[in-house]
Amino acid sequence: MPVIAHVDMDAFYVAVELRSRPELRGRPVWVGGAHRGVVLSASYEARAYGVEGGMSSTRARRLCPDAVAISPDYDAYEAASDGVFAIFDTITPHVERVSLDEGFLDITGTRRLLGEPAEVGELIRALVADEQGIPCSVGLGPTKLIAKMASNKAKPNGLHQVPPGEVVPFLHPQPVEKIWGVGPSTTEKLNKLGLYTIADLAHTPKSTLQRAFGARAGGELWEFAWGIDGRRVVATEPGDRSVGSQETFGKDTDDLDQVRTELLRTAARVASRMRMARVVGRTVTLSLRFADFRTVQKSLTLPYPTDATDEVYAAAVRLLRAFRLERPRLRRIGIRVEHVLDADQVSTQPALDEPERGWREAERAADAAIARFGPHAVSRASLARRAGSV
Repeated sequence: MPVIAHVDMDAFYVAVELRSRPELRGRPVWVGGAHRGVVLSASYEARAYGVEGGMSSTRARRLCPDAVAISPDYDAYEAASDGVFAIFDTITPHVERVSLDEGFLDITGTRRLLGEPAEVGELIRALVADEQGIPCSVGLGPTKLIAKMASNKAKPNGLHQVPPGEVVPFLHPQPVEKIWGVGPSTTEKLNKLGLYTIADLAHTPKSTLQRAFGARAGGELWEFAWGIDGRRVVATEPGDRSVGSQETFGKDTDDLDQVRTELLRTAARVASRMRMARVVGRTVTLSLRFADFRTVQKSLTLPYPTDATDEVYAAAVRLLRAFRLERPRLRRIGIRVEHVLDADQVSTQPALDEPERGWREAERAADAAIARFGPHAVSRASLARRAGSV
């Protein structure tokens, strides 16, 4: 019988920040804007006031006026995430990276070397706490669904195991919204059908659910209610890595010149991080968040991998034009380069009209200056002019 572990970092961004700010432990804290933007991660002390990830900072401040807001440091989070997944790789080669702060591990074959599943889970928690200084919760089960739901049960900073024979007793008392993947709209629809617990769902004919939700979704809901989940842990390939950055405007803007300026600034930050990490990538994704918190994104795959600011920026501008926006009220922009690979494994393709020594060398020199003297040591003239005019 398979044994799957789901490992979820607890309040990940906050936990990383508290490593260098121990004086804030035990206090309500969130990572995100102090008065604008959104809450990216909230400590459990802040959650006690109702503050949660995805909430506007304005609302969070009303709920918890005394909370400490910390600006996000994405480099630190990516570094901590890489460290955590490096630990996972020492446990098993079967690691699926879901996001920066959670992943699945197939630990079916680790019993002989590392002990029983609960022992492996505790080993993972101990290694993450010792090497990265952050807490995590571990769920163990025979499927990804059960492992994911078990890790939610284990929070914060705990371990919960569901053996194969206890899957149904574990599932059925829980409300339907606890099923992994069931959101508010599906929950509302299920409740309107008189289905409130997973047991209610399990004892509803599959055909009834399929009529209400469609053949695939209705069938999956019925199967999940009985703990049936055939999804396997798919080991994440190196090309699934990504490097990104985002910028929240001081106030919502419909000035596309300002948007393009911030795209250049963000592209420069992303490309610099890629060069410092010695990676290149082909797929550029632009995300836009509007004043009403609606978020959209588009992606563009380049003909060859790059780590050059101008090429990342040009792709982002093409994507911006592709949205065909008319006087948008934008709150935030973000650029992410995905499917990145180690630069020494890939040959970058210079343009035919590119001089032998040009922007690439200039950018690497700027990277060295920034590494030595700080992020404001070198800036493009257009960005410096814009900053001076504000």
